[in-house]
Amino acid sequence: MRLIVYSHDAYGLGNIRRMLTICKYLLDTTPELSILLISGSPVLHSFRMPQGLDYIKLPCLGRNEKGELSAKYLKKDPQEITKLRSEIIKTAVANFEPDLILVDKKPYGLQGELTPTLKYLNKYLPETKLVLLLRDILDSPEVTIKDWHQNDSFRAIQRYYDQVLVVGMPEIFDLVQEYQFPYSIAKKTKFCGYLRREYGSKSSQVIRQELQVNPDEQLVLITPGGGGDGYHLVETYLQGLATLPTQHKIKSLIFSGPEMSQDQRDKLARLVEQIPHVQISEFTDDIASYMEAADTVVCMGGYNTVCEILSLNKKAVVIPRVNPVQEQLIRAQKMSAFGLFKTIDPDKLTAKNLIEAILEQLKRDRKDISPIFQLDLDGLPRIKKSICTLLFGKDLDSTLNWIYLKSSNRRLASIK
Repeated sequence: MRLIVYSHDAYGLGNIRRMLTICKYLLDTTPELSILLISGSPVLHSFRMPQGLDYIKLPCLGRNEKGELSAKYLKKDPQEITKLRSEIIKTAVANFEPDLILVDKKPYGLQGELTPTLKYLNKYLPETKLVLLLRDILDSPEVTIKDWHQNDSFRAIQRYYDQVLVVGMPEIFDLVQEYQFPYSIAKKTKFCGYLRREYGSKSSQVIRQELQVNPDEQLVLITPGGGGDGYHLVETYLQGLATLPTQHKIKSLIFSGPEMSQDQRDKLARLVEQIPHVQISEFTDDIASYMEAADTVVCMGGYNTVCEILSLNKKAVVIPRVNPVQEQLIRAQKMSAFGLFKTIDPDKLTAKNLIEAILEQLKRDRKDISPIFQLDLDGLPRIKKSICTLLFGKDLDSTLNWIYLKSSNRRLASIK
């Protein structure tokens, strides 16, 4: 079985981390599966790739200071980069001949770069299934509805896609209702639940020994995700830490993120030198190990980070991003209302209220954290079940027979 996963990734780590999580689960649980990941993530090479997965790295697109799409590294117009990316994607699909393509978030791809591929599939590979994967919240309803109508996204789903999978719960945010999905799209849409994250590769004891956390100390982990807009959060935390009374024995670990500018990382390094018991690193691909070892987590409100907090049942202070989209703010407000973590509006963030919120969380008993009416974290097995049912007409029981027949047909075709 051949699967292509498309993740455009113009900004941050969120999309690529989510798609890699799905890829790993599918590879771990599905026999004879090969996945080709196509992504523009600038940090794709930093992640451990599971057996059975290979990737094509697209030229990077990003956002300039005005929020406009721009070439991240190459000295070319973004339109030229988009054309290049589009041709790479189409060529990969034509040669790999996937049985299914899983598309992250944008039905036509970034700047419509999937359009030639969708037309090619419709004409030459009509048996290939197309699935659109949406996170729980895209943006505010008014912005998303306008954007989807302007970009003709509903028509794209109606014409090309077999299914829409949502990695969230309608009890948190009913995406179908909030974004006014037409009936023809709503009946293609399935809520799968959130993605349960695995424990890290190292135990909490090993991590705390590596960081030299004493038995009478508490460990606070600060992670602003990719870090492109995380400087203010980390700086505010360090300013608050400098005022902390000495009776509070806290050790801090900061991951600044690979997309934080070198100038900002240098500034933080100088601040850290003045404050004892603080360590700072750029990045880890095993954040779950450090999160599990921490007594409290300070973070932004990205999808992956929130799933990790919920999966590990961690105490947390969440300061969501509010620009360029409202996704994190909406998620943080919805979930904090159920008592899952403490949220601070970024417009009201100060060193004082951040430290107070952290101390409040450190005092909480983990048993007091609300299970939010049995929060659904079974998104991964439901995604697999939906894909298998779409391909085989049944669940995994029919997979081996289907794979055997498919591989036999391909071998015969190659012999001819």
